[in-house]
Amino acid sequence: MNKKHVLIACGTGVATSTVVCMRVKEELEKNGIPATVEQCKVAELPSKIENADLVVTTTSFESDAIPVIRALSFLTGVGIEEDVKKIVEILK
Repeated sequence: MNKKHVLIACGTGVATSTVVCMRVKEELEKNGIPATVEQCKVAELPSKIENADLVVTTTSFESDAIPVIRALSFLTGVGIEEDVKKIVEILK
């Protein structure tokens, strides 16, 4: 399997994206998906998505070029299993 590139974005690229980034890395490892997981600001996404396979964000962002998952579940714990399943399906 090719190594995937996942962008984790929040408003400032610091606090919430750090929490989501750690959880996404854990879930990818559990599911045997090799990936580079990178944090960034939502404002940086347009310049970064060209080389990415997936965007996971805690805020609003849409793209026709790449799959985007809005995953507040990684912060609240509500619906996290469903979001993990979506991430794994996209990256496999």
